[in-house]
Amino acid sequence: MQALRERITARTAFVGVVGQGYVGLPLALVFSEAGFRVIGFDVDAAKVAALSRGECYIQHIGPERVAAAVASGFTPTTDFDRLAECDAILICVPTPLGRHREPDNSYIHQTVRQIARRLRPGQLVVLESTTYPGTTDEEVRPILEEGGLRTPEDFLLAFSPEREDPGRTDFTTKSIPKVVGGVNTASTEVASALYAAALDHVVPVRGASVAESTKLLENIFRSVNIALVNELKVIFDHMGIDVWEVIRAASTKPFGYMPFHPGPGLGGHCIPLDPFYLAWKAAEHGEWARFIELAGEINARMPRYVVEKIAEGLNEDGKPLKGSAVLVLGLAYKANIDDDRESPSYEILELLEERGARVDYCDPHFPASRKGRKHDLRLHSVACDAETFARYDAVVVSTAHDVFKDAALYEGVRLVVDTRNAVAPLFSGGDGPRIVRA
Repeated sequence: MQALRERITARTAFVGVVGQGYVGLPLALVFSEAGFRVIGFDVDAAKVAALSRGECYIQHIGPERVAAAVASGFTPTTDFDRLAECDAILICVPTPLGRHREPDNSYIHQTVRQIARRLRPGQLVVLESTTYPGTTDEEVRPILEEGGLRTPEDFLLAFSPEREDPGRTDFTTKSIPKVVGGVNTASTEVASALYAAALDHVVPVRGASVAESTKLLENIFRSVNIALVNELKVIFDHMGIDVWEVIRAASTKPFGYMPFHPGPGLGGHCIPLDPFYLAWKAAEHGEWARFIELAGEINARMPRYVVEKIAEGLNEDGKPLKGSAVLVLGLAYKANIDDDRESPSYEILELLEERGARVDYCDPHFPASRKGRKHDLRLHSVACDAETFARYDAVVVSTAHDVFKDAALYEGVRLVVDTRNAVAPLFSGGDGPRIVRA
């Protein structure tokens, strides 16, 4: 594999990135910007066509980066035969959960079979998709070796978990430390060398399963702590205590505490899904991940809690939820991005519809709601202005976009249900709409 290492050092290695979504596209751009020749593979012809024109369908990345990469040789394609041209192939495909919260690695398996049909000696394959420990060794490796090639003699194989956080400006794909673990020593060393040629800091670990587990620990840590503050929010609400003030006060402690913030539920591809990969794998070994399951249960019930708070708030105005006009602010799962994967806003809207409310949403990042695995609301965003907001019996802040933090928007609004403590501080003096925290 010395020839591959030399091509990596000289930046003449051809890098292929399978999947051009929120993980794969930034990774492809970083390698292109580091001077590598990059092919971006995707099954979505519309995405490939847009990228080829120098356009970008992910707002926080920006078309100028894509256009510059295309001009310097970045090649988006749907032609998977070109995998044979690549010296390194990085897999960035979805890993969703099934109907019963069981892991669905079908996208990984389909991609690896595509690679296996074109695998040649001297290639490096790296899985980045989040999964349970053992996937790279026990599922990916056997598929790649079906044709007779073996690692490390013929090809190399590693796992390196993605650590994307859409919308961040303090950390980027290039600056976030990159954990890398191979199925053997040679794979770890060469995969680490590849990432070190494009990223600022690489953290080699002993084995792919350690790297797989690292990603799960990171997201389970967040899931459990978010569940804790969500549960405390409900408890403190019954006690008449402002959970946001409690969090601010606790945050003054300079050690032994890290603030997490409650919300209407979990969103994004990672936190709502990844912990259950370990829970499922643990059960295979006769162990039960009770913290993970409990955190999932608490976080999953938060949209229903929000709907109950909306109903209570309307009831104080002498209005039933059924027949009331409710506007939900934000489809994105976090502020100021165009990413709505697993967003709790969808479930809130669906629950409101089920209870007979007349619902709309407002989100400048989403002119129309997207069809997802579990929803198809077929709604369009209403205008973000005071005249429009005033038409609704209740306005629900589900996503804390900066555009919603304008007191003038709520001049004619009677009731605001704030799940993010985004609007409530605007009216701390008592003027303005009645605020219900949820």
